[in-house]
Amino acid sequence: MNWRDHIVSDPEVLAGKPVIKGTRVSVQLVLERLADGWSERDLYRSYPNLSPAALHAVFAFASDVLRDEDYVARGMAAA
Repeated sequence: MNWRDHIVSDPEVLAGKPVIKGTRVSVQLVLERLADGWSERDLYRSYPNLSPAALHAVFAFASDVLRDEDYVARGMAAA
């Protein structure tokens, strides 16, 4: 899965937060909803522009970001 096919970042959209391409639905929002207990069905119902491929891209993006050891090290140091 190449998340770059579905996730973009544009300074003109949500201050550059990563979003699902063609929407204003941020990766952060999707992950927060899932953390709050929303199901995939809840997400698709509330955000009709969200596709299964886009949802998988959110997970792939999060995995890539967390794989970056520098990012993890900076985050842990700040805690």
